[in-house]
Amino acid sequence: MIRQLGKIRRRQVLIDINTQNDFFLNDGKARVGNRRRVLSHIRRMIALARARHIPVISICQIHPNDNGGSAIDYCIDGTTGQRKITYTLLSNRASFAADNNTDLPIDILRRYRQIILHARCSDPFSEPRIDRLLSEIRANEFILIGASAEGAVEATALGLLQRGKKVSVVVDAIGSIDKRRAKHALRKIGAKGARLVETKRIAGASHLKSVGVLKNGNGQKQAQEPVLKPAAK
Repeated sequence: MIRQLGKIRRRQVLIDINTQNDFFLNDGKARVGNRRRVLSHIRRMIALARARHIPVISICQIHPNDNGGSAIDYCIDGTTGQRKITYTLLSNRASFAADNNTDLPIDILRRYRQIILHARCSDPFSEPRIDRLLSEIRANEFILIGASAEGAVEATALGLLQRGKKVSVVVDAIGSIDKRRAKHALRKIGAKGARLVETKRIAGASHLKSVGVLKNGNGQKQAQEPVLKPAAK
């Protein structure tokens, strides 16, 4: 068992799922709905983790190129679309490939603020390293954000619940591709015992404007961080 995961019970752990360009940019290959609103809440949750020193575990989908013949056309290894949105990255982080191994540093949560783990399908528990980390880590609450509600978020929440973890899903920080399926997934997660909450219940009230979309120097679109508005007097 990983020493820092087995001996220390942390108050909260933030699970950041698929906050990648292909899911959240306007020209993403698997873009979710309500991107502007969802991104502002994702940004707030990441900022909260920074401020409160909450460990962040980031799960990112990655698919092989197969010389251009991949059956899946999003989050392709080496592409801009597979990259995480810039403001979801912490400076002190470590990244681990999807390689069927379970190896992890014994003091991983002491050494790094953010752990990025790659997954080759929507169920992160199919990856041995992710299964080990999420199964062994001890926390009073696992907080889920990201995408998609009917895909990786559902699989992550149900996998954690099956392992006896307490799960909170931040519904306004969760993107979806199919609205009907997403509603069904959230109802199922709630019925299994997860707490469905809004960002303000965890991070308090906000005066952030919705996220916009900018183009970078190469003409590619990137998510713009929300802008602070002064509180009304």
